[in-house]
Amino acid sequence: MNGVYLDYNATTPIDPLVAEAMLPYVHGLYGNPSSGHFFGRAARAGVDHARAQVASLLGCGTDSLIFTSGGTEANNHAIKGIAWAEPSTNSGKRRNHIITSAIEHPAVTEVCRWLESQGFRLTFVPVDEFGMVDPRQVQEVISPDTLLVSVMHANNEVGTIQPIAEIAEIAHRSGALMHSDCAQSVGKIPVNVDDLGVDLLSIAGHKLYAPKGIGALYVRPGLRLEKFMHGADHEHGHRAGTENVIGMAGLGKACEIIEQNLSRYSGHMSRMRDRLERGLLSSPPVRRVNGHPEKRLPNTSSIAFRGLEADRILANLPSVAASAGAACHSDLVEVSHVLAAMNVPEEYAMGTLRFSVGRFTLADEIDRAITEINKVAASMIPQSAATG
Repeated sequence: MNGVYLDYNATTPIDPLVAEAMLPYVHGLYGNPSSGHFFGRAARAGVDHARAQVASLLGCGTDSLIFTSGGTEANNHAIKGIAWAEPSTNSGKRRNHIITSAIEHPAVTEVCRWLESQGFRLTFVPVDEFGMVDPRQVQEVISPDTLLVSVMHANNEVGTIQPIAEIAEIAHRSGALMHSDCAQSVGKIPVNVDDLGVDLLSIAGHKLYAPKGIGALYVRPGLRLEKFMHGADHEHGHRAGTENVIGMAGLGKACEIIEQNLSRYSGHMSRMRDRLERGLLSSPPVRRVNGHPEKRLPNTSSIAFRGLEADRILANLPSVAASAGAACHSDLVEVSHVLAAMNVPEEYAMGTLRFSVGRFTLADEIDRAITEINKVAASMIPQSAATG
């Protein structure tokens, strides 16, 4: 394809080294890891090696990791698993309060809302105009019956990085547990379970150059979760089902590559993002960047084109892949819940595009995208939006 891919936050291509690491389990080492014969033992060794690679990147023990089918399952397992494992007290009551933020991914928000329908109490803490959670607001709403606080490490739309360690400290002082969805941060910024102070942490393989259909959940040692998948005694008894050895090998290799090259990758992504912003922010119509000016992912740029419609811009960009922050239908504008929570003015929100670069993005691609985007935007400018 000759297009420019600027949607790495949606999914990433599989790194060639990751694909190479998966091949042995595609062609020859096809045994069931639970089988005791040679083929099974070879597959089990692959699972163990992959678990060690992921654990090394996150700074945890191998017995603290559960492989999942992706970030959504990891989030479901973390939140539901803690909720249903909470024991009742002598009075028959149990902690049933969950705190999350107003800008979480649906893989967290919808889980929490479902638990709310099952009798749990749910509190959404707001964010400021930069998409940042204020830890003091978590402190204001936390209570003795708070069981879990779940706040994403970095936002998928605007890239704002949250003060997870501060929030975790508040949660722990009140006896609550801390979960963080780190699907967008792993591979872009350092992610270490002890530095963040989390009890549970979710990652998704397809966000970090591993295949789709694989992820992992970190669970602090000693923490009990209700099973998410019932059946045989796989994944230390946490998740039944024959292991996806091919995907695990890919995720493990992807984590190893990140651990060895994170600084270089992060620097490259930051340069490509900044190059893109310089080329786009200097042209009409009036444009702005959504998200925190400093505390954001090195690869993510949420740019608002005032007075334009994001879906129409994308429709006229056949060779640039990006995501829209709003959808416009006749006289109705559907702004993303993230931009709405940040109180981005509608005239900017409706024209917001998310551009996310990656380790394979080239400067030439950025320049081609700038030329095409500016050309399309200029052709759509209403006379009233060209100035001011």
